[in-house]
Amino acid sequence: MTTLRLRPEDPADTGPVRRVLAAAFARPDVTTPPEVVLVDELRGSDAWIPELAMVAECGGEVVGYALLTRVRVKSEQGAAPALALGPVAVAPHRQRVGHGTAVVQAALDAATELGERLVVVLGSPAYYRRFGFGRADRMGLTSPWSGLGEPWQALVLPPATSDAAPPPRGEVVFPPPWSKV
Repeated sequence: MTTLRLRPEDPADTGPVRRVLAAAFARPDVTTPPEVVLVDELRGSDAWIPELAMVAECGGEVVGYALLTRVRVKSEQGAAPALALGPVAVAPHRQRVGHGTAVVQAALDAATELGERLVVVLGSPAYYRRFGFGRADRMGLTSPWSGLGEPWQALVLPPATSDAAPPPRGEVVFPPPWSKV
């Protein structure tokens, strides 16, 4: 059995990551899925955090991907940093064997190690609940996707110290590349 290796993306992974995203999000009505374009544009933005772009590699092949990028939570007190999870993708021939769970957990673990406190995601509540995500609106977080209810989710990561401030509340502001998804 081949071991799954989890690691941050490196520049040589750009093509393989694009292929995984394109296969995982393929639709008959588009040549290039918007998730591929999103990742390409996020790589060139201030939202990009190289340590939080995780790949799952099996037998030298990139088979999974999870990306955390910078967002801001605006409130009356100012803007606080947070992270957005997505896209998450697994090559179709490797789905339903735990690679997605593994690569998402690796990204969340890396974010915790960096001292991050809050992650938001828009996705399946049944899937993301396994990581501890819950309804973002119940945590005082709004976004363009707030009206979707349960799929708009957030996760508070463990604090680096016991005297850490509570996670921010307010409007989550995504970087410009997200407006195209």
